[in-house]
Amino acid sequence: MSPATLLIILLALSSFAYYAGRRRAVAVAGGAAKIKHLHSRPTYYGALTAVWCGIPAMILFGFWLAFESSIVTQLVVADLPEEIRTLPAARLNLVVNDIRNLVSGNIVSGKMDPAMQAAADHYRSLMATSKAALAVIAFALGMLGMLIVRAKIKPVLRARNIVEQVVKYILIACSTIAIFTTIGIVLSVLYEAILFFKAIPITEFLFGLKWSPQTAIRADQVGSSGAFGAVPVFLGTALISAIAMVVAVPIGLMSAIYLSEYANKTFRTVAKPLIEILAGIPTVVYGFFAALTVAPFIRDTGSILGLSVSSESALAAGLVMGIMIIPFVSSLSDDFINAVPQALRDGAYSLGATRSETIKQVVLPAALPGIVGGVLLAVSRAIGETMIVVMAAGLAANLTVNPLKAVTTVTVQIVTLLVGDQEFDSAKTLAAFALGLLLFVVTLILNVIALHVVRKYREQYE
Repeated sequence: MSPATLLIILLALSSFAYYAGRRRAVAVAGGAAKIKHLHSRPTYYGALTAVWCGIPAMILFGFWLAFESSIVTQLVVADLPEEIRTLPAARLNLVVNDIRNLVSGNIVSGKMDPAMQAAADHYRSLMATSKAALAVIAFALGMLGMLIVRAKIKPVLRARNIVEQVVKYILIACSTIAIFTTIGIVLSVLYEAILFFKAIPITEFLFGLKWSPQTAIRADQVGSSGAFGAVPVFLGTALISAIAMVVAVPIGLMSAIYLSEYANKTFRTVAKPLIEILAGIPTVVYGFFAALTVAPFIRDTGSILGLSVSSESALAAGLVMGIMIIPFVSSLSDDFINAVPQALRDGAYSLGATRSETIKQVVLPAALPGIVGGVLLAVSRAIGETMIVVMAAGLAANLTVNPLKAVTTVTVQIVTLLVGDQEFDSAKTLAAFALGLLLFVVTLILNVIALHVVRKYREQYE
C-alpha cells in the first residue's frame, strides 16, 4: 500500500470515528432530545474520538516514513558481501545508489553482478514488508484509539476541555516548528557567512565600494582575486526599492482612501478586484513590460531632454516594481481604514470637521498601524524582487544614486553567485550567504522600526 493511499484511509477512518463518537454521545444521553444532560456538545465527543483515532496513527505514519529508508538501507548494507560492505564511505554510497536505481527500474552503467541484484531484491522485499507493516499497525492503532474513546464516552466526560487542550498543544507545536525553522535558516546562513568572513575581511565586505566577485576556479588558472564590497549592491537595492515605494505608497494609499471613504458601493465592488489583479500577474510579465516598453520610453524621453540614459536603468525597474506592489499597499490599507470604528468618524463630524479633515486627523492616524504593516510588506516585496531587476536594471554593480544608470540588487547577485562552475566553498559562492545574512539584518531593523511606530500609535487609539 502506498503512503498516499494509507493517508487517505487514515483520514477516512478519522471521519468515521467522528460520526461514531457523535452518535455514541447522543445514545448515552438518551436521545437527541436529552443532549442537554451531556457536559459538552455531541460534536466535541465526535472530535475527541477522531483526535484519538487519527493523531497517534498520523504520528506513527510520519516517524515511520522518516526513518524507513535509512533503516532499510542499513539492513541491506549489513547483508552485502564483506568486500562491498568494507568499501570507503563515498564508494559505498555509490553502491547504495546503484541498488536504489535497480529497485526503481532505472538503467545503471556497467554490468551488475549477482550480489547487487540480490541486494536490490532484498531492498525491494524489505520496503514491501515495511509498507505492509505500517498499514497494519497504523490502521490497528487508529481503530484501537477509536474504540477506547468510544467506550469511555459518558455524559460527565469533559470532551470540550480535552479537545481544546489538544488543539492548544497542536498550535504550540506548529508555533514551535515555525520558530525552529526560522532559527535553522538563520544558523545555516550564518555558518556559511562565517566561512566567507574567514576568507574576506568583514570590513571590506561592509564598507568596500567595489563589487566584482570573480575568482579563479583552479589554483593554476589565471583569474581575478575578486572584490567583495557590498555597498554598491545594497545601494542599488535601496535605490530601486525607494523608487518603487515612491510610486506604490502614494497611489496605493490614495486609492485605498478613495475606495473606502468616497467611492460608492458599485464602483468599489468593481475597482478593488481590478486593482488586486495586479498582484496576480507573474513577475516575468512585469519584466517584459519593463524591458520592452518602459525602459525604451525612458531612454527615448531622456534623449529628447538631452540626458544620458542607460538601456537598463534603476528608474525603469523601480517604476514597474512600484506598479506591481500597488495592490499590497492599497488592499491592506483599505481593509484597515474600513476597520476604523464609525464612532470616531461620527465624533469628528459632530465637532464640525469636514470629511477630508476627518480622514487626515482621525481615520488615517487610527489606521496607521495597519497601513505601516502594508507598507512594510510592500518594502519586503520590493527588496526580494529579482526578475524585474534582471530584465530592466541589469547585473552591473555600479556605485551610483543616479536612477538613469544601470544597477543591481542583493537578490540578483545571490542568484548570480549560486550558478556556474564555481566551487561551493569558494569565496564567490559563499558571498551569496553573506549578502543574505546582511539582507536579513537590514530587514529585521526595518521590522523593529515598524513595530515601534505601530506600538506608538496603537497606544494612542486604544
